[in-house]
Amino acid sequence: MAIDVVIFDLRDDEREFFEKNNLQFFNFTFYKESLNSEFVKTLPQEIKDKTRAISVFTDSSVTEDVIKEFKNLRIISTRSTAYDHINKKAACERNIAVLNVPNYGEKSVAQFTFCLIFALIRNLLPAEKNHFKNEDTIGRDISKMSIGIIGTGAIGGAVCKIADFFNMKIYGYDLRIKQELIDKYGIEYLTFEELLKKSDIVTVYIPYTCDNFQMFSDREFNLMKENSYFINTSPLKLVNIESLYNALKNEKLKGAAIDTIKCQYKNEMCNLHKSVTEICNEEEKYLNLLKNMDNVIITPHLAYNTKEALHYILEYTINQIRENIQGGNIYGIM
Repeated sequence: MAIDVVIFDLRDDEREFFEKNNLQFFNFTFYKESLNSEFVKTLPQEIKDKTRAISVFTDSSVTEDVIKEFKNLRIISTRSTAYDHINKKAACERNIAVLNVPNYGEKSVAQFTFCLIFALIRNLLPAEKNHFKNEDTIGRDISKMSIGIIGTGAIGGAVCKIADFFNMKIYGYDLRIKQELIDKYGIEYLTFEELLKKSDIVTVYIPYTCDNFQMFSDREFNLMKENSYFINTSPLKLVNIESLYNALKNEKLKGAAIDTIKCQYKNEMCNLHKSVTEICNEEEKYLNLLKNMDNVIITPHLAYNTKEALHYILEYTINQIRENIQGGNIYGIM
């Protein structure tokens, strides 16, 4: 008997995956729309009653009220590593498994990181605007620079590999020291503060938790080297955007790149010092100011976005749903 699965946040390139793969174990229903408290009310009751699993992306907001609409739901799967857009407590109370994709696209993110780095250190944005004038676009030799990697998991490790190829000095900060990275690439683990002080380029690859909300603020940017660069492909919640703007405006930092989704506070579980509306308004204000700077790159969560990474995410998602339905516990966060 086929398992009824509803896919939300469906992209056209994801639809191609389902069309090309014969997945007989499942009966899929697809929606381009995100799942939230408004859209769930428009779904046919028959679909909600028979659905055993739902798959969403971070644009959805799976609140307690949304979960209650699905009477026979067993699995909530997100096609992302982050899962703070899902009310995990409400799911647990219903014995619903919450599944994510722990690692994906590490090579894609690492490669994109260096796209951003080269664009910044070789001044590609002002060079493109100035066209044939090159006197104000003197760049840096990456092999003479140091890189600080905050979070040395799968992505951080892939960044290490590329940095080592370019003969960069590599610093790392993580709660767990990875001996294999020391042995292979000569990474030197430092305290968080020491890494900020010594790195020419600071890169970030850690998930958002309540404890690290806006962990990069005035203090952290002031600790960084003069004329250093800041690259963030992790959630924007880790960064105080006003502080980043001031560090760039005051020429403390030479440049910055942000690859993330703005105002990502759906189903926020943390007790923040300001309201979500206030935080989002501040983000919007300073992101607009940053957009006008020649030494800032802002991209909409593109780092992982390759065909190979998307194929892996979908394949992993389907496999983990199948495994969980069949009683296994190989996949997932619970």
